[in-house]
Amino acid sequence: MNDLIKLYKSVISEEEGKLEEINKDYWRLGYHLMPPVGWLNDPNGLCEFKGLYHVFYQYAPTNADGGLKFWGHYTTKDFINWTKHDVAIYPDQVFDLHGVFSGSSFIEDGKMYCYYTGTVMREGYNDNYEVEGMEQNTILITSEDGFNFSDKKLILTNDNYPNMSWHVRDPKVWKENDNYYMVLGGRSEEGEGCILLYISKDKENWNYLNTIKTNERFGYMWECPNIFNINGNIVLITCPQGVPQDDVDIVNVHQCGYFVIEGDLTGQDYKFSNFIPLDRGFDMYAPQSFIDSKGRRILIGWLSISDTPFGYPTIKNGWNHCLSIPRELSFEDGRLIQKPLSELKDLRNEEFKFKVLDGKINKELFLDKYEMIIDFETSPSEVFINLRKDINISYLNNDKVLKLSFGRSGYGRNERKVNIENLENLRIFIDTSSIEIFINGGREVFSSRVFPNKEDKGINIFGRNLNAEGVVYSMKDFNYFRS
Repeated sequence: MNDLIKLYKSVISEEEGKLEEINKDYWRLGYHLMPPVGWLNDPNGLCEFKGLYHVFYQYAPTNADGGLKFWGHYTTKDFINWTKHDVAIYPDQVFDLHGVFSGSSFIEDGKMYCYYTGTVMREGYNDNYEVEGMEQNTILITSEDGFNFSDKKLILTNDNYPNMSWHVRDPKVWKENDNYYMVLGGRSEEGEGCILLYISKDKENWNYLNTIKTNERFGYMWECPNIFNINGNIVLITCPQGVPQDDVDIVNVHQCGYFVIEGDLTGQDYKFSNFIPLDRGFDMYAPQSFIDSKGRRILIGWLSISDTPFGYPTIKNGWNHCLSIPRELSFEDGRLIQKPLSELKDLRNEEFKFKVLDGKINKELFLDKYEMIIDFETSPSEVFINLRKDINISYLNNDKVLKLSFGRSGYGRNERKVNIENLENLRIFIDTSSIEIFINGGREVFSSRVFPNKEDKGINIFGRNLNAEGVVYSMKDFNYFRS
């Protein structure tokens, strides 16, 4: 252990000593992963390894408004009981001195290979997306147990990124046939968002293969790329920055979505589908996915947006942000389907069944953490759902639009919407400061942070030509342990 890591450990221990006080904040979540203290952003290195699921994450323990980044670390066997571990990766080398940024894990032959971006800010750097001033180094670190890591190996530097700005990051690695592939998100010298593709025979020595991009410019930077094959379909999930906004599909300051790709990515004979939003809410970014031993492709994202204009009132309480609930991905009718991971059913506590007859709910419930499922007999002419006094979901059949809106609890978040031909069912997860809505079996999803007052409770449903059955489950909290 070098002297810098010893210093970091001391500082982090002091900061995490404030946890008892921070946990008094009402908005601390019950069944979402969040930072012990300080700041959390991108999920990193998601994998299943030797009987444990590992969730690493961007962690800035000294500053709830962002700061020097480490890889924090949680593990679980069942997505209910979680162990918090010491920081896994520290910025302690000349090639990652200003931050251990995002990356992924690859598992093979009883070893975990973690690839990440090490950042170095050169003197005079300004965070304005100019093509100068920042080193983005791709680094490999390995582990045979998921907790103790090898020395770091620098495998790519700015000099290895052809025709690129100094914004290249977020490696994702996979194996196909006898080759290993890596994608990196980037910004070209011309200011176009794109993906760099590399190939390797040994997971350490990488050769540039191709630059992947749309025919027409689609934003200036593509972050957090993830390419995978699902049911014979090639999907690229990424987060484009700088895409002109519209009224429905491209509405956040930066986007989170995917393309379906036809053709050979190693050459020029490939085609992109239209960009499809992964999530319609105010707060979903940097999702990462992996395959587990059950063959499930599991996705977890960051419940925030990079450079968001919205306020997070927890900053003043010493912490900020959380991760989404884990979702299982499938592919139907040309698009990804997201469903909450089945293990989350083990968090269900009390059950309350209800019916909506002649357009009004016949039972009122006063909860602040719950799962609610509503199945509509037929698509209603109108439905209005009010949750916790300040969260509103509405669907009007005449314009085929479903809307999510907040009042004061949104802290600047107003309204998001999606076009829905028919409303068949809703599955809604409410935590103390988040909401995730799965529409029509997960065909569309809204994920957002929201900050109601403790006394804001209640479920009200009314509408026209509205008949439905539903159930509400109060939800237990995750169990947290310290390694």
